[in-house]
Amino acid sequence: MAYSDWWKKTVVYQVYPKSFQDSNNDGIGDLPGITSRLPYIKRLGADVIWLNPVYKSPDKDNGYDISDYCAIQLNYGSMSDFDEMLEKAHALGLKIMMDLVVNHTSDQHKWFQESRKSKDNPYRNYYIWQDPVDGHEPNNWGSRFDGSAWEFDETTDQYYLHLYTKEQPDLNWDNPKVRQEVWNLMRFWLDKGVDGFRMDVINLISKPEGLPDGNKKAGAKYGGTSLVANGHRLNEFLEEMNDEVLSKYDVMTVGEMPGSTPKEAIKYAGLKENKLNMVFQFNHMNISSNPDKRLGHWNDEPIDLVDLKKVLSKWEIALDGKGWNSFYWSNHDQSRAVSRFATDDPKYRVLAAKMLGTTLHMLQGTPYVYEGEEIGMTNAHFTELSQYEDVQSLNAYKEFVEIEKIVDKETMLKYLAYRTRDNARTPMQWNRNNNSGFTEGTPWLAVNSNYSQINVEENLADSNSVFYYYQKLIELRHNSDLIVYGDYAVIDMEDEEVFTYRRRYNDETLLVINNFADHEVIRDYGQENGALLIGNYADDKNTKLRPYESKVYLLK
Repeated sequence: MAYSDWWKKTVVYQVYPKSFQDSNNDGIGDLPGITSRLPYIKRLGADVIWLNPVYKSPDKDNGYDISDYCAIQLNYGSMSDFDEMLEKAHALGLKIMMDLVVNHTSDQHKWFQESRKSKDNPYRNYYIWQDPVDGHEPNNWGSRFDGSAWEFDETTDQYYLHLYTKEQPDLNWDNPKVRQEVWNLMRFWLDKGVDGFRMDVINLISKPEGLPDGNKKAGAKYGGTSLVANGHRLNEFLEEMNDEVLSKYDVMTVGEMPGSTPKEAIKYAGLKENKLNMVFQFNHMNISSNPDKRLGHWNDEPIDLVDLKKVLSKWEIALDGKGWNSFYWSNHDQSRAVSRFATDDPKYRVLAAKMLGTTLHMLQGTPYVYEGEEIGMTNAHFTELSQYEDVQSLNAYKEFVEIEKIVDKETMLKYLAYRTRDNARTPMQWNRNNNSGFTEGTPWLAVNSNYSQINVEENLADSNSVFYYYQKLIELRHNSDLIVYGDYAVIDMEDEEVFTYRRRYNDETLLVINNFADHEVIRDYGQENGALLIGNYADDKNTKLRPYESKVYLLK
C-alpha cells in the first residue's frame, strides 16, 4: 500500500502528559487536561502531537515502565477520556502519535510476573534470563541508569537483563511470540485511529549473540552497552514490523536510536526503505559530555558551537535525498533548550529562544517542539537533591557521589541542575496564578519559580513574544517547499559565534543567519541582496548582528 509523505511537511508538538494540564487538581496532568488545551496547540500551528506514555504503569520511570499496553494510567483518566481526546484532536486537524515502548516492560506486567515464576513457564522466554557466571552477573554490562544491567532473582536463581531500571526488564525479541504480542498492541492503537508511533530506544531490541562483555572506559565499574545498539537482527525486526503492521496504515513513525550514525539511519529509515520514516539521533545532545568518561553526559560545560554545527551539518548532508531528518532542541529526557544551547539570562532569553527556533525550523527535516519551548521555558535550577524526582538523576548522584566517590556533592548538584531530565518535566506554565494554572492541587513536581514572568498568558498578550515567533516559523514552513525540501550548505563551519547556512530548491535560495554570541558581531554573507522573511529584532542592521540575533533572507 503506497502513501504520501505528508509527515515531511509536519511540525510535531510533544506533550508530556504528567506535566501538561491537570483537570482534577490531584497535581498530575491528565488526558482531559490535554483535551482542554488542544485549541492552544492548534493555534500554535503544529500538525502532530506526540504523547509520552499514557499506559498503565507503576511509574518507576515516569511511564516508560508499562504494565498494560492496552489500558490507560489511572492518574491520566480512562480509555473513554483518550477516545474523546483523539476525536477532538482529529476534529481540529491534529494528529496523535503515541509512544511505543517495547524494548522493555514493567516488572509488574503480567508477562514478567509469569516469566519469573519458573524456568519452564510459557512466558519465561519473553525476557532475557541467564545463569550466574562464577557467582556473579552474566556479563559486565551497566544499566543506562547506573549500576549493573542484571538483577538476580532468587525464585529461579537466575539473572534478568534490564538496560534501564531493575523494574524495566528487557523483552526477548528473538522470541517470535514477543514480536506477535507487539504487533497486536500496535494494531490495537492504530485501529483506534492514532496516527503513528515514536518508538522508544527501538534500536536496542536486537541483543548481540552470546551477550559478550562490553569495553570498559578507564576507571569504570561496568562495560558500555553500546554494542547493543543496532544489533544484527534489528533490520529484520523492523522489516517484519512494517510487513505485519505499519504497511497496513497511513501513519508517521520515528525511531529513537541512541548511538546511531547517518548511515544507520538511512538503513532503517531511508526514503527507499519500508521501515521507519525518520529517526531520533542524539549526536547533538552528546557534544558536551564530561572529559571524565565515567560520568558520561553529566557536565555543566556550555555547548561548543563549532561542534554543534558539525553534527547538524553531518546529518543534513548525509540524509539529503536518502532519508529524512528529525530535529529537536529538547524533550522529556533533555534540559530546556534555551538554558542549554543559548542563555536563559532574562536580558536575552526571549531573543535567544527565538534564535534557537529559527536555527532548527529552517533545517531540512521535521521539527519537534517540546511543550513550553514555544514560550521560552527555562531550566528549573534546582539546588537541593530533595527537589529531584528523576530516577536517572537520583541514581547518578548515589553512584558517583556516595558509592564511587568520583565527584563531590556540590559539583554533582551543579551537573544535575544543568542536565537533569526534571528540567523538562516541571509543569507547563500557563499563567501567573498559583502553580501557573497547571493545578489547584499540589503539583507532582514543583513549578519553575519564574512562572510569573514566563507563561502562556503573557506570551499570548505580547505580539513580540516567543509564541508568536514560533507561530510564524511554523507558518513559513507550511507555505514553503524551499524550507521543507531545500538542500543544505553550512557557511564558515569554523565560526565560533555565528551559525549560518543556505538552503536551495528550484532556483530559490534561503540564507539563515544565527548569532549564538551575547555580543555584537559583523558578518557579511551578501544578505543585502535578500528579502527578510523573519528576524527576532524589530529592524535589520544588515551585516551587524546583535546579541542572539537571527535573520532569514530569501536571496534574489
